[in-house]
Amino acid sequence: MQLAGKSALITGASRGLGRAIAEAFAREGCAVAINYVDIPGEDNAADAEAVVTAAKAMGVDSVALQAGVTDPEQVEAMVTAAIERFGKLDILVNNAGIIRDRTIKKMSKEDWDAVIDVNLNGAFNCIKAVIDHMRDRREGRIISISSVIGQSGNIGQANYAASKAGIIALTKSVALELARRKVTANAIAPGFIMAGMTATLDQGILDAVVEKVPMGELGTAEDIAAAAVFLASDAARYITGQVLAVNGGLYM
Repeated sequence: MQLAGKSALITGASRGLGRAIAEAFAREGCAVAINYVDIPGEDNAADAEAVVTAAKAMGVDSVALQAGVTDPEQVEAMVTAAIERFGKLDILVNNAGIIRDRTIKKMSKEDWDAVIDVNLNGAFNCIKAVIDHMRDRREGRIISISSVIGQSGNIGQANYAASKAGIIALTKSVALELARRKVTANAIAPGFIMAGMTATLDQGILDAVVEKVPMGELGTAEDIAAAAVFLASDAARYITGQVLAVNGGLYM
């Protein structure tokens, strides 16, 4: 139980990587707040409640909190609700993210702004909302999900790459600012993971993707969750400002 007695807020946790991280935290004894956003035509609220149910079945407290990470007021209310529910907030995981893939030639300003707003501005808003609480307690873990694409770039993903590279720079700056307050900030940079949209790709495309990975296989959501558990645990107390690449050897 590496996270026994801890509490965490995970953004975008109703499915995919966020859900895997939330469930991994719960297994380690951590109370979890499951953030989701209402999107017409999607069952995010029901999905978030399913994660809450799964976490409670593991013996920890859990709550679903609706908030759009691009809205600072909604984020402030969400963080306040999590602290009131658990009595404290030890861990923030910035996982919420979107894609709007287009080549630069075809990418609209709206596509660019939407991805930067959710992926990068959303992380800033969440960090801003928890920073006083963690500083005052002289304890905290901030973990943000970047991507190998933020390190290497990718055709058709300039907005996504820029947002994920921004996460890395943001993480390092926050780590420097908060180190003396014993609050750590680290990023995880997943490679090709069998989750979300990747899981729906045709086998031929998947084979081409796997061919690029030195280990010869895609990662899983659980691989990313295990990295998050480590960075949130006491074992990582002296690690800050780092990017943990979980990519099967891709882009070494």
